[in-house]
Amino acid sequence: MRELTFVDALREALREEMLRDPKVVLIGEEIGVFGGAYKVTRGLLEEFGPERVRDTPISEMAIVGASAGAALAGLKPVAELMYMDFVPIALDQIATQAAKMRFMSGGALKVPMVLRTQYSLGRVHGSQHSQFFPSWFFQIPGVKVVLPSTPYDAKGLLKSSIRDENPVIFVESGLLYRTKGQVPEEEYSIPLGVADVKRPGKDITVVAFSRLVLEALKAAEILEQQGISLEVVDPRTVQPLDMKTIIDSVKKTGRLVVAADDVKTGGLGAEVSAAVVEEAFDYLDAPIVRVACPPIPVPFSPTLEQAYMPNSDKIANTCVALLG
Repeated sequence: MRELTFVDALREALREEMLRDPKVVLIGEEIGVFGGAYKVTRGLLEEFGPERVRDTPISEMAIVGASAGAALAGLKPVAELMYMDFVPIALDQIATQAAKMRFMSGGALKVPMVLRTQYSLGRVHGSQHSQFFPSWFFQIPGVKVVLPSTPYDAKGLLKSSIRDENPVIFVESGLLYRTKGQVPEEEYSIPLGVADVKRPGKDITVVAFSRLVLEALKAAEILEQQGISLEVVDPRTVQPLDMKTIIDSVKKTGRLVVAADDVKTGGLGAEVSAAVVEEAFDYLDAPIVRVACPPIPVPFSPTLEQAYMPNSDKIANTCVALLG
């Protein structure tokens, strides 16, 4: 199998879906002539033309609102917002309009749009360009939320998101863009709502999201030298959330650590923890522990940002303490 970067896998997914379905269009700030802020859409304007790859003004409300309208009219737009921090600017179009149209119309109206965005935690972009808050969308029924961690998953999940008939928020980690992984040349897709056990283990289940999947795998390698076996579960999507795979893992290991880049209070770890307590409390041999960010804005200082962020050492130390 060949190796692709995360960026190349995303671009390949977009290109293949645009070739497959003429209704797929791209819309966003600097995605055309410039090729995207992170070069995901590089070359697509030249191949598909300005009717299908549209540069926009700097207006998240316009980008998302136009995408929702285009989806209602029969297109399949893939919108790009440069930073996840700017998603709340368009929250009305997402939460009040796109998410509810299908339900309110009894299925007569559909909004098959994808909103691609990224979070820059770890890239020294400061408090206003580094936020990660996928758990906000737990409160918006009708929207799906995807968090890929590898090039393979990024391509397969993006293709499924584009084909989905509902609005999908596709969140990428900026730190993952240059990572490489094996991606098959043949056609494939990954269904939304299906978790992946990235590494089998027997002592502790670690549920990790986005870039922390790679950190959890590093922690597993560290602890393997100490005779501790981690099972690393990557949910891949958080809405829908594949609790069955997580519960099955917890029943096997009896212990759970949840690692996510969001603020600990009310974050992804809180939802996973609550669901496990509801469904598998009797299988737990120790308290559930969350590895997440402290409740402060992201520091701009590189040293402070690194201290703020979860990483493999924090995950490993948490697992050792849990067994102690």
